[in-house]
Amino acid sequence: MKIDIPASLRVYTGNLPSITVRADTVSQAITTLFDQYPEFKKHLYTPEGKLRSFVNLYLNDEDVRYLPEREATEVRESDTLSIIPSIAGGRPGPEAERAGRTRFDARVPEPIN
Repeated sequence: MKIDIPASLRVYTGNLPSITVRADTVSQAITTLFDQYPEFKKHLYTPEGKLRSFVNLYLNDEDVRYLPEREATEVRESDTLSIIPSIAGGRPGPEAERAGRTRFDARVPEPIN
């Protein structure tokens, strides 16, 4: 199966955009990824072994958290596992600056009158 590597984490896979692994489950695919690229693990999982809250795993187009078997879900050779880290922060756009909003409230919608 193929594992898509996000641009922000490709430094840990030698800048590869994806890798191919042999696996029977999502969990086994992730373990194989970690076996090949050990530095990758701390960016996805906590020291307690839980998937970090800002990391999403998608098997094809399905969020792994909502699959009945979650990480124990069986995979096929034709499947793709995508690692999607949440991105936050940044600078507010010009519209937010003109409205006097700071970077912390730049996404707060205008009140409805």
